[in-house]
Amino acid sequence: MLTILQLPVLNDNYIYLIHDPVSGETAAVDPAVAQPVLDVLNQKGWRLTTVLNTHHHSDHVGGNLELKQKTGCTVIAPLSDLHRIPGLDRGVVDGNVITLGTHSAKVISTPGHTSGHVVYHFADDNMLFCGDTLFVMGCGRLFEGTAEQMWHSLRKLKTLPASTQIYCAHEYTQANGRFALTVEPDNRHLQQRMDVINQLRADHLPTVPSTIEQELATNPFFREDSLALQKTIHKVNNTPVEIFAEVRRLKDNF
Repeated sequence: MLTILQLPVLNDNYIYLIHDPVSGETAAVDPAVAQPVLDVLNQKGWRLTTVLNTHHHSDHVGGNLELKQKTGCTVIAPLSDLHRIPGLDRGVVDGNVITLGTHSAKVISTPGHTSGHVVYHFADDNMLFCGDTLFVMGCGRLFEGTAEQMWHSLRKLKTLPASTQIYCAHEYTQANGRFALTVEPDNRHLQQRMDVINQLRADHLPTVPSTIEQELATNPFFREDSLALQKTIHKVNNTPVEIFAEVRRLKDNF
């Protein structure tokens, strides 16, 4: 079984360390900075073998070069971002498989937030490391992609097993939930979940991970088929992409 450690860094980022106790291999997902990773490796006696980047933004790759220099790890990241990701050793594309000891993850291409964004799905371990494509009750802003691209990317993730654990890269949940309540105010699952979220944050605890099942019930970007949501945003009978685009526009201006 893989061991997952969640490291809060910067204002609201999460770095994840994935450790395979059998092989001793360890991966760092989206290391914004190096020192917190190095500190934990030292404390645990772990060896960093891999960096997994989901996309090129500096708050996801800022620690790459120092980690590579000090540990000799291999940097794996989207091939299309070859010239935008520091220290990239292996470029991956949709459908590629990466390994960590005896565990494996499938690379899923999810353009929208950036043009080259990918996520890593450890199917046998029921884990998804999704960077800034999917957040708890939210999704990434469309910096480089289109609403149609992001909708198709999210649709891929919606079809993953309901129990899949979602490890996203930011603690945005409270703000996302407050917005979600404006477009689906009568959603009882959402209301109840926000009570839990608010208590977690009051106790200075993370709201991540989530699950696909929870997101299907509460994430407005997964709920374009909700008639209540469609009515609230005045998009009844519109296409799923049009509904998604309007929810994204409203969130951008929230």
